[in-house]
Parts: sequence; structure tokens; C-alpha cells
Amino acid sequence: MEGGRLRHRVLIVEDEDNIALALDYVLTREGYEHERIANGAEALPKIRDTAPDLVLLDVMLPEVSGYEICQNVRMDPKLKDVKILMMTARGSAIERRKGLALGADGFIAKPFELKELRDEVRRLLEPGAGGNA
Repeated sequence: MEGGRLRHRVLIVEDEDNIALALDYVLTREGYEHERIANGAEALPKIRDTAPDLVLLDVMLPEVSGYEICQNVRMDPKLKDVKILMMTARGSAIERRKGLALGADGFIAKPFELKELRDEVRRLLEPGAGGNA
């Protein structure tokens, strides 16, 4: 069913341009449909509008934190299928536990290796794909 497969949709919520460019590069190479917003306040309405398959969500955002966005997505039953991969420059165990406790599906520390990011995105979007490639 190669040709008829729907492309996964990813929403990038990241305020740093250089990181957003790296994410864009990886997602484009992997063939995912994606768009980016740089502001926490716009994230939740956008997620509700588009119900992406995956949200790459920065923890530290202008106006509304990634933790708040994650919590709000998890409280909305209509968004139960949206996967959330949180990204943080701090990457401490406490940050990770907080994100996972709020319902994140994964956590990645910045700066990340592109391969590490690609593997995490695949793990969340294509659970049956396995780890080869």
C-alpha cells in the first residue's frame, strides 16, 4: 500500500529558528508533512484545528510553556491520538519526569543528534516499523 499511504502530519512548536531548521530538515527527508509555529499561545488552537499525528514541543516557549500545552492536549479527549515529543535544552531527569507525568510520549534533550530525533519520531509515528534504517 505504498502509494495510497497518508503522510504523517507533524506540528513543530519551537521558537528557536536554528532548531526549527534542523527539525524541518529531518522531517522533510523522512517525508512527513509538517509546519511550524514559534509561539506557545498559538500552539493549542493550532493543535485543535489540525489534530496532527505528532507535536514536536519545546518546553521553553514565549507566552505559554510546553508543559501547559502538553497538559491541555491531554485533557482534551478529541486529541487523545496526538503524540507529543517534548524537547528541552535542560534535559534533566526532573524535566523528563514532569513532561512524561503530564502525558508526553517522549522526551529529547537539545542539542540532539539528527539520528536520535529521527529515531524518536519514527518510534512514535510508526510503531510497527522497527528500528532498522
